[in-house]
Amino acid sequence: MAMKFKMEGAGDIERALAELARGTAKGTMRRAMKKTLKPVAKAAEGLSGGNFKVAVTSKLAASQRRDARMDRGRSKVVLYVGPVMPDGDTAPHAHLYEFGTVQRFHKKSGKSVGAMPARPFMRPAWDAHQATMLETLKREAWKEIEKTVERARRKAERAAR
Repeated sequence: MAMKFKMEGAGDIERALAELARGTAKGTMRRAMKKTLKPVAKAAEGLSGGNFKVAVTSKLAASQRRDARMDRGRSKVVLYVGPVMPDGDTAPHAHLYEFGTVQRFHKKSGKSVGAMPARPFMRPAWDAHQATMLETLKREAWKEIEKTVERARRKAERAAR
């Protein structure tokens, strides 16, 4: 399940980021977004009953990359929140856990392998935090911009010596 989250009306943040180098600005926003999405990941992890570790990452499984091609761009910052196995590998069966399955049968033997009830954990976590995410992102973005500017100032000071 993909959800897009676009922040508008944050002109001061956009102008401050425009003053930074593109790579620096992207790193700044990536850190701010990661901090903003951590509560969603923790809530989803708790709702999964410990069956999945939920990660905030920019990496996708090979099968998911094709669908996410349009998310990429020179100045775009894209992060994903999703389930992974405890060892960090992808969790290809997480959607079955989230949405459940109907009664399933083996094609050759006809043997029933049962149904799995839906146990949503990602959507409830997203819904619970969606209202506060924009304000949190604005706050975290400003903190990261200030830290980045301070780092640049210190680096310029060292270079001047």
